Formats: sequence, structure tokens, C-alpha cells
Amino acid sequence: MPGVLVVEAMAQAGAILLLHSRPESRGKVVYFAGIDRAKFRRPVVPGDVVRLEVEVLKLRSRTCLMRGKAYVGQSLVAEAEIFSSMGDAA
Repeated sequence: MPGVLVVEAMAQAGAILLLHSRPESRGKVVYFAGIDRAKFRRPVVPGDVVRLEVEVLKLRSRTCLMRGKAYVGQSLVAEAEIFSSMGDAA
């Protein structure tokens, strides 16, 4: 699994976290705004089961900074800080 897809999976998990943990986010859309401090520790290969952990570091009314980590078993395979913004659904 390419590293860019691991980061995409972390960003999507973070969007789900934001949309389901904040009642005021009903009817909103989460946009991926950027990535920082991405580190890829080892490749993810076919047959690996990837577990994602995402935590909110800073939350403002329309922007959010999250830290995502991806694990295979107990091994950290990737991590990144993810910036996102929320807007009204079209």
C-alpha cells in the first residue's frame, strides 16, 4: 500500500472522527487542507492489517489539526499531522 494511500486513509478516518464527535458538524463537509511531519517507517505489504489512530490536536470553528498514526500489529508504519477545514455541504 503506497504511503500516500496510508495518509489518505488517516485523513478520512480523521474526517469521520470530526463529523461524528461534534453535533454542530451535521451537514458539513471536511476538506483535506494539508499534511506536515509525515514519516513512513516501513512499507505496508499485501496481507498486512493496518490499524489507524487519529487524535485531534487543535480544533477551531472551521479548522482542525490532527495527528494520525498507522500500525501493522504493534509496529508503527506511518505517522503524519493532517490539517483539515470544514465547510457547508453543497
